[in-house]
Amino acid sequence: MSDWVQQLIADGGYLGLFLLMFGETIFPPIPSEVIMSMAGLQVAKGMMTLPAAVLAGTAGAMLGNIVWYLAARWLGLDRLRPLIERHGRWLTMDWNEVDRGERWFMRHGYLFVCIGRMMPTIRSLVSVPAGLMRMRFLPFVLWSSVGTLGWSAMLAIGGWILGTRFAEMETWLGLASTLLLVAMSAWYLWRVLTWRPSR
Repeated sequence: MSDWVQQLIADGGYLGLFLLMFGETIFPPIPSEVIMSMAGLQVAKGMMTLPAAVLAGTAGAMLGNIVWYLAARWLGLDRLRPLIERHGRWLTMDWNEVDRGERWFMRHGYLFVCIGRMMPTIRSLVSVPAGLMRMRFLPFVLWSSVGTLGWSAMLAIGGWILGTRFAEMETWLGLASTLLLVAMSAWYLWRVLTWRPSR
């Protein structure tokens, strides 16, 4: 995967990087760990500047974040309610839990959005609860941008510093993403097996 990503960034420059990060946010299996680290390699080669690469990657990811936010906001909790009431076990939630989650999100949503943007796998999903809970648009964009900028900068700087040791970095980041995905799958299975509707 890293070869064609590197080629697209080399050929497309900042626009290619922007489009890759947009695609990564819309279709999470395309890993930002590879994309931004490859951008860091281009910086090390003198083909890009670090600030511009970070900003291009952040802008592409934020466009995707906004698309997901608007889609979730359009869906809304009211449209979601019949689905939750019919398939609560498989979603591992009922409407009382949604109400509790909404109250929690109203208190801690900005922190969740900011920190969630810097976590592998989870970062692409953060926009959905923010949209469903109708978080105000400007704070959503602000805190998403802060988290996304931090994540993009960290990966680009890592690729720039490691240079030819990118394969080693890609292996460790890929392992971290896989472990997180396995942990989330195990947590979901446990929730399905032990879930009971609230009284």
